[in-house]
Amino acid sequence: MDLGISGKRALVCASSKGLGLGCARALAEAGVDLVMNARGCEALELAAAAIRTEFGVSVTTVTADVTSEEGRAAVLKAAGEVDILVTNAGGPPPGMWTDWEREDFIKALDSNMLTPIALIKALVPGMIDRGWGRVVNITSVSVKAPIAVLGLSNAARTGLTGYVAGTSRQVAAKGVIMNNLLPGLHATDRTVSLDKAASDASGKPAAEIRAEKEAAIPAGRYGTAEEFGATCAFMCSQFAGFMVGQNILLDGGATTTTM
Repeated sequence: MDLGISGKRALVCASSKGLGLGCARALAEAGVDLVMNARGCEALELAAAAIRTEFGVSVTTVTADVTSEEGRAAVLKAAGEVDILVTNAGGPPPGMWTDWEREDFIKALDSNMLTPIALIKALVPGMIDRGWGRVVNITSVSVKAPIAVLGLSNAARTGLTGYVAGTSRQVAAKGVIMNNLLPGLHATDRTVSLDKAASDASGKPAAEIRAEKEAAIPAGRYGTAEEFGATCAFMCSQFAGFMVGQNILLDGGATTTTM
């Protein structure tokens, strides 16, 4: 399928590994030039070099913490005018409700709510001027089914979901399509760290923790970065113009919900 976005330019945040890299690779395969951002230089440059070689697209890299004002400014300067924005940031650490103070919530909001909003505000006006744009925010299954130990993430990402619900409907008529992509359990470093935390708390081996989680997923496995990226690329495509303000759940059927 020709996604109709060859020659477009995309900023993909936190794209040196995991789901962000899956999105960057799928967009590059569709012919999209990339601005890739991550905090770690080595992994970012390796990922970018592989994409240039495999797909022949232009890739600009920016090593910066996009959740900081300085890092965000550097990313936006390098990005310039982009047609596609994929927001993404690692989630806050797990814990109990008694563990978290105001500062913990402020940090979570900065990373998982206010940073995507700042990027949207900076880049969507240009998309409106050009009459075409796509925004995909990588959030979490927790906005539909809260995860008890991820209270910081639940709160911050749900706030972003509410913001997108209104904003997406204000910009759709201008040709800018904005949606959220909600990952369940995927085989990424983030999931490995959560499995380890569960292992440390329970005393069970991490492999047993993973097996128990996979058994609870109707698909019987964790998702892959490749299939996640393909879904993201479709949401950025010419065919997504009637998909506005939606929360696309990609969790192998683990969340029991009718909507």
